[in-house]
Amino acid sequence: MLHIQDDDQSIQSFDWGTLQWLCNGAILPGTTQTLGICHLFAGKRNPLHYHPNCEEILYVQQGSGKHLLDDQWVHVRPGSVVRIPLGMKHQLINEGTDTMVTIIVFSSGDRQTVFLE
Repeated sequence: MLHIQDDDQSIQSFDWGTLQWLCNGAILPGTTQTLGICHLFAGKRNPLHYHPNCEEILYVQQGSGKHLLDDQWVHVRPGSVVRIPLGMKHQLINEGTDTMVTIIVFSSGDRQTVFLE
């Protein structure tokens, strides 16, 4: 299969927001990338984590906040693009009053995550 419809998409819910997977190896077997949308609720943060098997590219579509990359904070807003190399600790914080929406892409169809908290 080379194409999926919206009703096939998987959404994971957390106290901090949601991850909606649009494409990965489970949805489209054989793919070598992962594509998703992250909704980060106002005033929330995702857990500090890293990806041992892939890099991540994050694009901020809506909202503002800051992203921790190892020990450096980077401010993000609509239009910001952040590259997170393989193995780099990171964490996103929504400092705004609305839900932050980001598009996330990983260089593996089987994205792995190690949580540090």
